[in-house]
Amino acid sequence: MRSEFPDPLAEGLAGLPAGAPDTLLDRIVARRVHVEGPMEGALAGLQVAFTDQGVAYLRAGLDDQAFAAAFRDRFARPLLPADKPPAGLLPALRTGRLGTLRLDLRGLSDFEASVLRAAATIPRGQTRPYAWIARQAGSPKAVRAVGSALGRNPVPLLIPCHRVTRSDGTVGQYVFGAEAKERLLRAENVNLDQVAGWAAGGVHFIGSDTTGIVCYPTCSDARRITDGHRQGFRTLAAAQAAGYRPCLHCKPGAAA
Repeated sequence: MRSEFPDPLAEGLAGLPAGAPDTLLDRIVARRVHVEGPMEGALAGLQVAFTDQGVAYLRAGLDDQAFAAAFRDRFARPLLPADKPPAGLLPALRTGRLGTLRLDLRGLSDFEASVLRAAATIPRGQTRPYAWIARQAGSPKAVRAVGSALGRNPVPLLIPCHRVTRSDGTVGQYVFGAEAKERLLRAENVNLDQVAGWAAGGVHFIGSDTTGIVCYPTCSDARRITDGHRQGFRTLAAAQAAGYRPCLHCKPGAAA
């Protein structure tokens, strides 16, 4: 029997000329997939959540329940299983480059967004110190805050926070652990032992006496300098005082 007090919402919906668009659900929920990680061990299996705007969250080592709980703590969207990963995700994980993959980084503070933008520019096989990220983010004194922002990176591996290291030559902390960070860097052919050895000797910048350019040690330009033409410096100021100019590729700055 029809109520004499009809529900205005129900009546309004019934009067719509067309049904809801097929994409409506994807505007209000996130999807989840399981994918293979870039290496055995801690990063062998990944869970990835994505929205209609792009990949929003990535974690390793969590079961479905723990991943869903962690996602809910950060995002106000239900999480449903997906039939397949978003386009570009698997190549991005395999190569360490985003390519055409979209990211959904809504909800970050301005500072967090600027830190992740800076980290995203570090090329594969290279590293930069936390102080470099702080300077690129427009907050040169916020080195400690940079570490905290990188620790909250919602999409590690896709935004390569593992390429941000300490200026003393050690790899520093990482959301998946220092061991996983070291393995990722070595897989990208970063010579961590050489960098640590130089840092232990007080060398944080490498210059070429043929070009007069000074770089961070892992810069692709620095790695081409032969032993006989390599000059080491503790600070950028010391290199500049010796007549060297900063590399335009790695943009070296004051070490932490």
